[in-house]
Amino acid sequence: MRKAKLSRKTKETEIVMELNLDGSGKREISTGIGFFDHMLDLLVVHGGLDITLACKGDLAVDGHHTVEDIGIVLGQLIAKALGDKAGIERYACSYVPMDEVLVRTVIDISGRPLLVYGADISGKTGDFEAELVEEFFRAVVTHSHISCHIDVIRGGNLHHTIEGIFKSFARAVRTAAKVTGKDIPSSKGVL
Repeated sequence: MRKAKLSRKTKETEIVMELNLDGSGKREISTGIGFFDHMLDLLVVHGGLDITLACKGDLAVDGHHTVEDIGIVLGQLIAKALGDKAGIERYACSYVPMDEVLVRTVIDISGRPLLVYGADISGKTGDFEAELVEEFFRAVVTHSHISCHIDVIRGGNLHHTIEGIFKSFARAVRTAAKVTGKDIPSSKGVL
């Protein structure tokens, strides 16, 4: 099984996280931000992952450091669990409708980190600021070395839009990380 565990401690956050890329949706998540916990639950279930996550952050300031640092650790765990990437599918595209919302995520586990973020969202849902969605995914793709395009094709309710983004990304990662062969899927022989 492709598993990894990391701890990260800064003056702003203290994070311990375990990831199993070949999981079944098992999770224990505590970030101190209720809506973010809900979105990470969705990421785990729709990504076919197992995650254990405990984070203590400087939430008296705001949620930014907590969300970004969790993205950094998750990205590092994905990279570590993928190893040399032998046999992975590599590319994936996922369209997810969430009621009136439609989101598309296209990824390449290429070794070249990039986020193209096509979601014009703002405001707050629960205790979570919408601008943190982009910060989270930028941290994840940078530290997992994934090229990722996230587009909200049709928006609507903010909760539904953010939920669609997390589900679409999760399903794309699930497909791209799936082992379907033996070789590294690159003409260069390395990703």
